[in-house]
Amino acid sequence: MPKNRDAARANLENLYRIFTVPESPDSTLGAIDQAIAADVAGFLQTHIVAIERNLEEIETHFSSAAIPEEPTYVSEYTEFVKTHLVAQSVHTAAPGFVGHMTSALPYFMLPLARLMTALNQNLVKVETSKAFTPMERQVLAMLHHLVYRRDDDFYTPWIHNSQHALGAFCSGGTIANVTALWVARNRLFAPNGEFRGIAQEGLGRALKHRGCDGIAVLVSERGHYSFGKAADLLGLGRDNLIKVQTDDRNRIDLKALREECRRLQDRNILPLAVVGIAGTTETGNVDPLEELADFARELGCHFHVDAAWGGPTLFSDRHRPLLRGIERADSVTIDGHKQLYVPMGAGMVVFKDPTALSAIEHHANYILRYGSKDLGSHTLEGSRPGMAMLVHAGFSIIGRKGYELLIDMGVERAQTFAAMIRQHPDFELTSEPELNILTYRYCPLNVQQALAAAPARQRRVINALLDQVCQLLQKHQREAGKTFVSRTRLRIARYGEELTVLRVVLANPLTTDEILAAILTEQCEIVQQQPEIQALLRQVEDLCAPVEARNT
Repeated sequence: MPKNRDAARANLENLYRIFTVPESPDSTLGAIDQAIAADVAGFLQTHIVAIERNLEEIETHFSSAAIPEEPTYVSEYTEFVKTHLVAQSVHTAAPGFVGHMTSALPYFMLPLARLMTALNQNLVKVETSKAFTPMERQVLAMLHHLVYRRDDDFYTPWIHNSQHALGAFCSGGTIANVTALWVARNRLFAPNGEFRGIAQEGLGRALKHRGCDGIAVLVSERGHYSFGKAADLLGLGRDNLIKVQTDDRNRIDLKALREECRRLQDRNILPLAVVGIAGTTETGNVDPLEELADFARELGCHFHVDAAWGGPTLFSDRHRPLLRGIERADSVTIDGHKQLYVPMGAGMVVFKDPTALSAIEHHANYILRYGSKDLGSHTLEGSRPGMAMLVHAGFSIIGRKGYELLIDMGVERAQTFAAMIRQHPDFELTSEPELNILTYRYCPLNVQQALAAAPARQRRVINALLDQVCQLLQKHQREAGKTFVSRTRLRIARYGEELTVLRVVLANPLTTDEILAAILTEQCEIVQQQPEIQALLRQVEDLCAPVEARNT
């Protein structure tokens, strides 16, 4: 245990205050929406759902396709919002909501988000944003510096350069990843002699110009589904998104990567990009980025790192080495609405080469004119809100050391929960936490022991029954509305097959060790109380009995 743990916890107490509603009614949040805050603020912090209604019941309030003929009072609509939206929403700020990559927001984000909406700035063009444009450029430079650690002098000619941009703000990680591969594609097929570039002549002419039959992106099988959409949109074809198998730590297998590249070469397919994952969506693992950087250089292709989840780990001096090699990436994606704790709709991609985005530059006479500092000339999206203000606020108010504490405590909390699972006789850890995500499943100790000794066919039958147990367990826990974990399917090396597992994401600073213990307790209670789960477990016990008898 680190010596400065007590000091870190003391400092974290101060951070807790920005994730809870201010006590003073004269505070900024209270002054904005005191009436609504009085009704829902505490509820948002403590519950997953307010009223137990299924989706079909909720849908009855949203079933008419007719636009209301007559206006109504705002107060009446407010009641509708409270009753049918707030009360029936998933409250991701609750400390027991640990199943997805959403979390509590610092209280100052709420009034700032309202201010952002009221100003209604459009970041496509300086004429519709003015001060927001240089602020967005500064935020991109801050993020660039976090990743690449260039000297301060490096940024002076680039931050406000009208011809270039260090990166792009997007609505999320999907568009950020698409933008990175779009740039990579256009740079691979840049204008050359009579060839005017892929942007002008299209993919067919571009492939003919290079003398190849296609282009491919290589990413681990744990890569985000956005890369499939990118391959579709950019004309590569989903078949040319090569999903490389992973090792027993859910990291891309470098030997398998080389084999896939040899197969591409045999098909005359040109590697467009190698993608490294810094914080896989399902397990939170980090690919060997340094080795991937070497391999991308060997291939002469673009190296992109999807750090949508794990990028903020760079704030932590203790854990930054986990992302060693990210500074060699040609482009990096980071989501602000994940571990930068801003509201939904803030994705970012930065490029090591400040001139890279010129490959997708576009103009329009009425708005995006040559020579202007408009960031819309380098983005896939047109109209965009001023989300950079919220990221800027986080950087300023929380600061690097504040983010470091949040990251460090999240990783520590994941390790604590993993230890709880290992020590509990009814659960099995299925992935070790590297950052702050882990997976596990309900599997009593005697069943684990039987599985280790069971023949392959019998093991598959037992695991299939346990898959059903985990699916029902997760479903009933979600419906109960007290706490929430998600589920996924992963190939578990020790069993050599894909299994259903429970998935936990521990980024909410309001989540405590006591809440994590309560999650396991609730899951055990659900198992005992649900007849259908008990029936499945009886089948499991019957299958395990012969194995246990042989081992006695």
